[in-house]
Amino acid sequence: MNFLFKFFVIFAASVGLQSYANDNFLLEAEHFTDYGGWVHDSQFMDQMGSPFLLAHGLGVPVKDAETSIELPADEYRIWVRTRDWCAPWKEQYKPGDLAPGRFQILINGKPLQTAFGTEGEAWHWQNGGTITKNDFQENRLKVALHDLTGFDGRIDAIYFQKTIGSESDKESSPPNDLTALKEFRKCLLALPDKPEVKGTFDIVVVGGGIAGTCAAISAARSGLKVALIQDRPVLGGNNSSEVRVWLHGARNLDPLPNIGNVVEELEQEKRAHEGAANTADIYEDERKLELVKAEKNISLFLEYRVNEVVLNDNPQNKQRSIKSIIAQQTKTGRSYGFDSPLFVDATGDGCVGFLAGADYEMTVEEGHMGRCNLWNIIDTKEETTFPRCPWAVDLTDKPFQGRGKNNPQLLGTWEWESGFYLDPIEKSEYIRDLNFRACYGAWDALKNVDKAFPTYKLNWLAHIAGKRESRRLLGDVVLDKKTVLANETFEDACVPTGWTFDLHLPNKGYNQGQKRGDEFLSIADHTRYKTPYWLPYRIMYSRSVDNLFMAGRDVSVSHEALGTVRVMRTGGCMGESVGLAASLCKKYNTTPRGVYKEHLAEFKELVKAGVPHSPDFAPRKINKRVDNPNGWAGFSPPVKLPLLQSTPQNAANKAAITVSSNQKDAVFLNDGTIDWNDNAGRWISSAADKPEIVFKWKEPLEIGNIRIVSGYNEGGKIIAPLEDFTLFINGQESAVSVFTNNIQTDFRNEFPKVKTNELRLRIDKTKDGRVRIWEVEIY
Repeated sequence: MNFLFKFFVIFAASVGLQSYANDNFLLEAEHFTDYGGWVHDSQFMDQMGSPFLLAHGLGVPVKDAETSIELPADEYRIWVRTRDWCAPWKEQYKPGDLAPGRFQILINGKPLQTAFGTEGEAWHWQNGGTITKNDFQENRLKVALHDLTGFDGRIDAIYFQKTIGSESDKESSPPNDLTALKEFRKCLLALPDKPEVKGTFDIVVVGGGIAGTCAAISAARSGLKVALIQDRPVLGGNNSSEVRVWLHGARNLDPLPNIGNVVEELEQEKRAHEGAANTADIYEDERKLELVKAEKNISLFLEYRVNEVVLNDNPQNKQRSIKSIIAQQTKTGRSYGFDSPLFVDATGDGCVGFLAGADYEMTVEEGHMGRCNLWNIIDTKEETTFPRCPWAVDLTDKPFQGRGKNNPQLLGTWEWESGFYLDPIEKSEYIRDLNFRACYGAWDALKNVDKAFPTYKLNWLAHIAGKRESRRLLGDVVLDKKTVLANETFEDACVPTGWTFDLHLPNKGYNQGQKRGDEFLSIADHTRYKTPYWLPYRIMYSRSVDNLFMAGRDVSVSHEALGTVRVMRTGGCMGESVGLAASLCKKYNTTPRGVYKEHLAEFKELVKAGVPHSPDFAPRKINKRVDNPNGWAGFSPPVKLPLLQSTPQNAANKAAITVSSNQKDAVFLNDGTIDWNDNAGRWISSAADKPEIVFKWKEPLEIGNIRIVSGYNEGGKIIAPLEDFTLFINGQESAVSVFTNNIQTDFRNEFPKVKTNELRLRIDKTKDGRVRIWEVEIY
């Protein structure tokens, strides 16, 4: 918006604000005293102007939200700010299809005639007709939101506009332009012109995920006065009960064995990343809150959304710096200022840096990693039904992950991901809603077309999206994939990463008939490198905003390098390093860059010593210091496998191997080594695969024995081996041998001796549909 237009909008709005305020009333959805079954959604405030309430009932209408207001008894026109959330896909509707997010407004128990959430792709004010004096009870109205579908109806606000006795008032709807709307709210809600200052802090950390939480704790234990600002009611971000992704990455490794101390305190005791076992309690939200609240130097501000930055006036310095940030309380709408000489952007989306005008990159058209809204189903032991969803992604006759497998754990996993070619900021609500449509479409197809899972119901669908990639703020070093693969070292190395280059792309095997941008199932492309790799401090501060640190997935890396640094143990270690660097900024009155240029030796001593542990929260005895996409890895050296027999040679070592998926990891199948503690050195099939392994030799040879070491290490126990599998030779379809009901992780058996130059191993059943094999030996 150019300056003149913006000025005109504000001026025009201010002229009309008094007429809005006179005898009119604005009821924000987040101001309802009882949300009932509706949930508070603040993810898209920057794009649509406000938090809103969401009727997230998974196809079952939710309990009414209720409140009461006092208003002079008179005639009022009702305006409701809402939208038809499926309207962007309206061309896919069939005649007669109804919008999924329909709801009613009840006034003193009586519904308005209008059904809301039925029109308009964009957020707008829908006309709900009028109420009269007869609808009042002594100047009091009981207002309720009545969900009709359970399918994500949404409401921002209700505006009671006193009528002027003519038809003309129908045209004077409230403003939709975000600048004018902000002034409209301020006037109707009597919000102050200037934000209230919450205080001056040594450092302000914005973002309460694992990276931000670790940064705040690190700085606090280093003696700094810290404000930690989080826009949700819980800490942890993706590692919270709202999103439910467990910790991955590396920590506490030599030569800096104490980087990761705070992450260690945040480790959870249990894991269950797939299926109905992935429950909210596993993520220990209360423990995270207790850990932060125990720090006397931290002031915690939950449900505050930072949406404005005030810059210092630096006439002698071309480099900009931040004076304060302004955050809006997401339930009251009031704004507050936070002053500090130092700031940390741990928002994941680079929100603070963007508002401050920092240099950044964002990969959009070329394709970037998307976001997930995980979901799962649960067995009720009774027959269940689910309504048809003609507005959802139509998967009636299309394949998707888990279809035909009769395995609940293949549904709603990390592969259910979208937004690859869309702007991850501006199209954020669209991307989340696409994930909803994919989930509902898949469950509709399974229940109503395939007649599968007859006793199951849709159990949980995250309404908060788990993000992977958006803005990357640029620092003095922009780390790229080439540098990591070459194992180049940096003098300011301070954070370990043990995750592969894990880049998610649309899965071409699915997404049939979807337009570009509407893909909803992904596949992961992994590139391995020598681990751990040590990340430099210089990717963790802005090159263009003097006093801004970064921690988490918005640090200074390329799109490809983000594939390895984005996981949360690594982000937490970044936060710890940033907190330690901030203590030097305070000590020497310097900038983040100044720490590198003038105090690097002292910084390296600090990261070597690490952040001291809390006396109140001893770290758990959980050996999860390094991770990888195939599970967590321990530290035992590779073990040479003993031969099955002492004299014959292992023929698998001489075979050329082809596999049904993930060919580059097939090398693990016959490399002769295994680390039982390390889940990394295995071949893992795709979940969508019909898994097979084919061994070929140049000359025929006689074989009759096989050994298969399979499964995965969970907390020191090897579980989930191959259960059913079949052997074939020379491309024939008649089986040489069939094995069923196996429970041995180290399976050894004979089969009828054959002379062949090809052996095909087909895996028919595993615990969760995936095949995980460390090693195969053939004699």
